[in-house]
Amino acid sequence: MAAPDGTLNCEDFSMFQEGLKVMRTIDDRIVHALNTTVPTVSFSGKVDATQTCKELYESLMKAHLSRDKAIKTCIAQKSEVVAQLREERERDSENLKLIKQLRKEQTNLKLMQSELNVEEVVNDRSLKVFVERCRIHYLPPKV
Repeated sequence: MAAPDGTLNCEDFSMFQEGLKVMRTIDDRIVHALNTTVPTVSFSGKVDATQTCKELYESLMKAHLSRDKAIKTCIAQKSEVVAQLREERERDSENLKLIKQLRKEQTNLKLMQSELNVEEVVNDRSLKVFVERCRIHYLPPKV
């Protein structure tokens, strides 16, 4: 699982994915959050939509940065493990157990790197929905 501070279990890919799933709940529930917090025209006087949209945007950005940092940290850790195993393989190229471990770690590294692409899609989708609903009330700064 993901720790509250945004760290992921980098050793086990299935736990890594489970942690990301937990960290992506804000993106998964963006439509619901917008429906419950951004008022329709008839209720616009009762809620400060500008402030609500701004707070939602800031929490989205915080979640996106946290996940990006966590994924890149795991990729860096796996890259170090792969580099170490490659060095060991150079010294002992006949060790089948070592070769098998290297392949496993390389596969996990590629899977983690592919999560960056998934993350980009999730972020784009969330921002698109956000802009569609909040563009009247709050326009996020250009990045």
